[in-house]
This record gives sequence, C-alpha cells and structure tokens, in this order.
Amino acid sequence: MLYLAGSILFATYLGVYFKVTGRLQLNTLQVIVFNYITCVITGSMMQSAIPFSRDILAAPWLFWAGIMGLAFISLFYLIGYSTQNIGVAITSVAFKLSLVIPFVFSIYLYDERISVTRWMGIVLAVAAVVFTCYQKRDPGRENRFLFLIIPLVIFAGSGLLDTTIQFTERRFLDGSNNNNFLITAFGVAAACGVVLLSLQLMKGGRIQPGAIVAGVLLGIPNYFSIWCLVAALKSFPGSSSTIIPVNNMAVVLLTAVIARLVFKEQLSGLNWTGILLSVVSILLLADLNL
Repeated sequence: MLYLAGSILFATYLGVYFKVTGRLQLNTLQVIVFNYITCVITGSMMQSAIPFSRDILAAPWLFWAGIMGLAFISLFYLIGYSTQNIGVAITSVAFKLSLVIPFVFSIYLYDERISVTRWMGIVLAVAAVVFTCYQKRDPGRENRFLFLIIPLVIFAGSGLLDTTIQFTERRFLDGSNNNNFLITAFGVAAACGVVLLSLQLMKGGRIQPGAIVAGVLLGIPNYFSIWCLVAALKSFPGSSSTIIPVNNMAVVLLTAVIARLVFKEQLSGLNWTGILLSVVSILLLADLNL
C-alpha cells in the first residue's frame, strides 16, 4: 500500500506542477528535458551505477524501453501544454481515465474475466472524459478544435503507455532489473529531448536557469511516480486491473480539489458532472477488491 500511496502523491504533484511552471513563464520543453536528465541521474543514484552498457543491447525489454521513452517526452509535452492552456483538472481526468485502455487490453493479453460492473465503469469513464473536456464556445479563443483533440490524444497516448508498463512489468521485470529498465526509458526520453532542445537553441533560443531548477524539481518525483507504480504492481501480482484504477481515481480527486482550491479554476456544471462520473466509473472498475 505504501508504494501505491507514493505513486498517487507523486503523480498528483506532476499534474499540478505544470500549472506552476506555466505561471512562471518557463520554457516547457526545457523543463521537460532537464526533468528527464534528472530522472536518469536519480535512477542511477538509486542503484549506485549508470546502467548503460553493452549488456542492455541484448536486454529483451530494450525495444519497450525505447517506445516508453518516446511516449514519455511526447505525452509530457502535451500534458504541460494542456495543463497551462486548458486546465489542471481537465488535463488530469483525460490523463488518468486512460485506465480504460489497459483495462480492455488486459482482457486479451491476460485472459482476465471482467464483470458487468466493470464494463459499466468503462462506459461511464468514456462519458466522463467527454463531459470533463467539454468547454463552451469562446469566440475570442482560436484553434478550438485543438482544445478538444489534445485531451483526447492524452487519453489515448497515456492509456497505451500504461498498457506498455503493465505488459513489460509482467513479461520482463523481476524486481532486480526495474531500475535498469526505467533508467533506459528515461534515457531515451532525455536523448530525444536534447535533440529537440538543440534545434531550439540553434534557432536563437537560450537556456533558462529557472527551467533547469524546475526540471530538477519535476524529475525526482517523476522518476518515483513510475518506480512506485511498478513496485505496487509487483506487490500485488495479477491485480493490475485494480491497482491502476485505484491509483488514477485518487489522482483525479486530489488534482481536481487542488485545481479548485489553489488555482481557483472555474469548472462548469458539465465539467463537475464529468469529474463525478470519473469517480463513480473508477470505483466500478476497481470493484472495491483492493
């Protein structure tokens, strides 16, 4: 339970943190790049060694670590943009309700038997995403189409990422190689970020000292949010269809409360209905079995 609680707290911190960096007008890409560099350093310090060696080239999980690294940086950038421009609560719900995707995949990958109650939860989760992401038309805001598409892309991308984590944890990780896998995935994300950042600097951009500090403050909890999730899945073998929903339910609740109390975000009645549906759907998906 300690690992699950850690994953919930660290993931909530990540969702709220982008709102803060947005208000400080820090360069999102720079924050993300230094965040992933920090993730690699943090993981290396965890095992007192840098895992990059020739042996990794033969690791059966290398391909999946690469896929995860690409997904990490792509999703993080979208989440940062969405948090700063659309809202903390809406982005969090789109991000966390993606649990329906690994939930459905578990039926086919692991032959899990799904109750009618959980199928009802999936239907409610999809409705919750639509309601929570809905915003009234604003003639003064351009690219309205993107403000609907971005949360949906986050929803789909995050779901596939969770599915990859779930698949890799079951197929390739045994507890002794968790750090090697995570550091490699974060290393791929960092390498991609450095390339993008280099292109930005070649066009006349400058490194913001504040972005370095923000990246460090983001990277440490980012690493442990994934580390704790993998550890929680290992602690409850065969319970991923329960762990992930409970994790996401708590993050949605905490993030929505913080968005309202701290950032004074104004949510419509339909948005609040979506958040309420998200809680109900995740309870149904979790089936109260944990």
